[in-house]
Amino acid sequence: MTTPTQFTPALTAATAPGNVADRAVKRQRVLDILDAAGRDSLLLTTNTALTWYLDGSRVHISLAGDPIAALLVDRSGDHLVTFNNEAGRIAAEELPDGVSLDTVPWHGQLHASAAGLAVDGNPLAEAAVATELRAARQQLLPAEAARYASLSADAAAAMTDVLTAATPETTEFQLVSELAARIVAAGAEPLVLLCNGASRSDFRHPLATHSPLGRRAMAVVCARRNGLVANVTRWVAFDAGTPRELDAEARIAAVEADIFRATVPGARLNEIFAEIKQSYARHGFGDDQWTLHHQGGPAGYAGRDPRVTADVTDTVVLNQPFTWNPSGPGVKIEDTVLLTDSGLRVLTTDHRWPTTEVDGRRRPLTLRP
Repeated sequence: MTTPTQFTPALTAATAPGNVADRAVKRQRVLDILDAAGRDSLLLTTNTALTWYLDGSRVHISLAGDPIAALLVDRSGDHLVTFNNEAGRIAAEELPDGVSLDTVPWHGQLHASAAGLAVDGNPLAEAAVATELRAARQQLLPAEAARYASLSADAAAAMTDVLTAATPETTEFQLVSELAARIVAAGAEPLVLLCNGASRSDFRHPLATHSPLGRRAMAVVCARRNGLVANVTRWVAFDAGTPRELDAEARIAAVEADIFRATVPGARLNEIFAEIKQSYARHGFGDDQWTLHHQGGPAGYAGRDPRVTADVTDTVVLNQPFTWNPSGPGVKIEDTVLLTDSGLRVLTTDHRWPTTEVDGRRRPLTLRP
């Protein structure tokens, strides 16, 4: 095992988003987990846990790769370990106040080295308290809720900009490349980009192709900034739509309205899932529609945290974000929302996008440029 080396930064942290007050709450939540487990240290290794606990620091290089840092939380403080070739940027731009920084060689054993900082060399593994950590990050704190609302608005605006400029001849690759450009320009990372034109409308997770959009299309983006992930789906059409399409769009919005009504403090996710299944049947989509695509769930520092199923019994709390995404043949609706004391607040909104009222809430229509 490589022994970590203390890193002395040449610069002070300049862009790390961490909020001191929010981080203090998060540290106490983790200490409570340690108390309940009867342990003195915890090793965080996943992107979701690290970005949550560090309050938005970027600990990745490749979007598809493992984090380039690990964090030991113990009674004495927070100890971040990264590779020697990453330490300069981490120290200058991503390290929150009060977190020590150690390094290992770029070819060293990151997790083992971070674990070695524990007094007994055997910290609690993140996977052992995955459920408890998920509960700890359910309720967004004030500063991160504000960052999430800003990101969500940027993602919605990117959708409006790109789909307003689209034509039937625009290809799916062209459309998602424009979306990617706007997401990156907003300082975010496009984790998911999907698009299906009229010829591919049967696919619910449609990776883009060179096919033109044709008469109608769906676009999906999941954008990450400061660790938080905003998710949004929008539709564009270049004709008035068929009666069947318009009917299905109204019915899928009604399914979503049922899910929104069920998303209240104290509800269990498996209970909401049961309501989802009943709602599909109630609004004419059949009993098996829920089997054809995941239905979404809590959001935040993961695209879904977790995806809702009949086996997930987490309890809904105030200030918890969600992204539900009911879908049917040729239709889908998806926004990122926050459960507040006055009800669900839709975060992925842009005043330029056409909407209609559904169950007392403005919901997106298909854009018809």
